[in-house]
Amino acid sequence: MKDTALITGASSGIGYALAKVFAFHRYNLILVSRNAEKLNELASMLKAQYGISVEIIIEDLSKAGAANRIFEKVVNMKLTVDVLINNAGVGVVGFFHETELIRDIEMIQLNISTLTEMTKLFSREMVRRGKGKILNVGSTGAFAPGPFIAVYYATKAYVLSFSRAISKELKQYGVTVTALCPGAVKTNFCKTAGKRDMPGAMEASVVAEAAYRGLLKNKKIIIPGILNKILVRLPQGLVSTINFKNQRKLAVKKS
Repeated sequence: MKDTALITGASSGIGYALAKVFAFHRYNLILVSRNAEKLNELASMLKAQYGISVEIIIEDLSKAGAANRIFEKVVNMKLTVDVLINNAGVGVVGFFHETELIRDIEMIQLNISTLTEMTKLFSREMVRRGKGKILNVGSTGAFAPGPFIAVYYATKAYVLSFSRAISKELKQYGVTVTALCPGAVKTNFCKTAGKRDMPGAMEASVVAEAAYRGLLKNKKIIIPGILNKILVRLPQGLVSTINFKNQRKLAVKKS
């Protein structure tokens, strides 16, 4: 029996790249996104290319109750999730007092609440079986404050702290928890957040490969790229200043 990986936000970016990596390694997949057209295209391609089973779940994870609906659908499919990948996320760039409150609330719901609920529901099943892997996608932004992208960085700080904590709790039950903390990546994230792609952004495929390797090694934290590894080791004050200068240009230009 092949193991099954559930990947949220699988229709583009890192999630899309992760789906291709896990399919290459012959995992069956459950792909989750609100974009039905792209999910169906991806599912058809992966099934034809790798001969795996691919199920899709259409769900907007920024809405309350999404995690429970996803869990119930997986139960009704009579599927077992061996690897849970909480990848879906969104960000907003701009002056905090000027950005729309609803976008902040949806960001917190998606990046924190849904991720936490998904982890709670599926980790219980993993504990009962005595095995499982969880990959929560954070950011290098988790390591220091991010002026002009404050809420997003704060949500990713939660993801990192949460993942590190429960990794210690769940280890004794055979369940590993890993936080993936990439820097800038060439995805639709920047466009959605309202900014241009950052110089030196990594390819999503490179990040996905690093994530897969690190997950199998049971790493607690994965930081792809040498420069990103150096960045997160700098003093927080210095990193915050760098973030301030970089994001301020984008925020001012946008406004």
